[in-house]
Amino acid sequence: MMIPRRQLLIGLCVAVTVDAFAPPIIAATRHAHARHPTTSSHNMMPMSDVLQNTIMNLDQLNNSILTMDQAAAETLAGPFFGLSLFPYLAFLYFLNLPQNETPKGVTVGFATCLLFVFLTIPAAIGAKVWYGVSLADSDWLHGSAESLLTVTNLVTVIAFRQALSYKEQEMDGKGATMPESMVSYRPMVNLVGGLTALAGLTAFVPGLMGAEVHTPYLNGFMDIPFQLSARHPEPENALTVACWIIHISSLVEWLVAMGFCWRWADVSNNPKWRGLTWGLLPLHSSGITACTYHLFYNSIPVLVPLQAMLTCLGNTTAMFAAYRIAVSNGWMSPWGDILALNEEDSSNENTQEEDSQSLVGFEDLGDALATDNDWTFIAKLFAGCAVASYLVKYGELWFDFPFESELYLSLAFIFIPSLLNSFKWWKRSQDPTFDGWF
Repeated sequence: MMIPRRQLLIGLCVAVTVDAFAPPIIAATRHAHARHPTTSSHNMMPMSDVLQNTIMNLDQLNNSILTMDQAAAETLAGPFFGLSLFPYLAFLYFLNLPQNETPKGVTVGFATCLLFVFLTIPAAIGAKVWYGVSLADSDWLHGSAESLLTVTNLVTVIAFRQALSYKEQEMDGKGATMPESMVSYRPMVNLVGGLTALAGLTAFVPGLMGAEVHTPYLNGFMDIPFQLSARHPEPENALTVACWIIHISSLVEWLVAMGFCWRWADVSNNPKWRGLTWGLLPLHSSGITACTYHLFYNSIPVLVPLQAMLTCLGNTTAMFAAYRIAVSNGWMSPWGDILALNEEDSSNENTQEEDSQSLVGFEDLGDALATDNDWTFIAKLFAGCAVASYLVKYGELWFDFPFESELYLSLAFIFIPSLLNSFKWWKRSQDPTFDGWF
């Protein structure tokens, strides 16, 4: 009996993770076998039957993934999202240890993610109670909640940018004034407060005015005001341009922050900061998963638990990276040296001048726009994201694939960019003059 290759690959990749949440039919089958064993040490099942049963279980598992509904997806995702909070709190703890001398504004930026997490909960409850849909299917609530993630990444990028500019000018022997955000939480806390209040208005005003389930975020003021003669009509739950800008800018800002971590290794003379770039990779893949889910008009529910798993993994790897930074800076763990952290890091020999020669990707926008002030930097970043958002929102209407709910294609959208991103950082760690085109 031949096994379809893609079914076998998907089954093997997710079998361990999904096993604990197996569909009732598989669980019932297992219980039945437990009550009525068919084999013993004297009557072993033939190997051909074992293989056939394995194939049937994999096929059932694959079918359960392909046919997973929204309720099952959210049930599966919930524990992972909940568990991911604990490593993230540990990440913030390690990052903010005084031995690391992490810019205070950067810590505020990463900590603002907690604000996004906790304020998204009432928005999700509101979508379910008022409209009976998931948060992703109510654009005005969805956009208001997700804007807080953009605030998180934007504050992180601005604070990192200010600190890097000062450090690099200082290394070049140029006179520079230390930004307040390096030594004080206050500037970025004030920025977070103002932006959060603005995000709150985008939720409260429509709510008071009796917004419907598909009321567009910001009243759709950036959307094209007429119907395009595209190949497909746009579904009701399609994201507005403004909501797409939030999602795409969050991805780009996260890449920029990863690039800043890489550069901070040079200005701090501590290569362990590059480990944080690696630690943040799964979280970027989590963001790509969310965008892919919306690209297919929220029609592939299994991407929801996949995003949750990547979030939990990313928070854990970020925690580990921050731990390594802290120990390398002299912090003494009360639990002892439980991890091997004294390995040689050849990347320590690379200089900032060599690194900057290879900066050509999205993560390098901070370097490419280094001469801009904060305001023009933000304006250019969001302008580029706006162009991309128009292309995504209206360009996909000319294709069939967003309407076909093809799981394997959606996985390609997620993992191909993630693998290319990983390859670029690996290549840069080996060769700082590497000029990647992606």
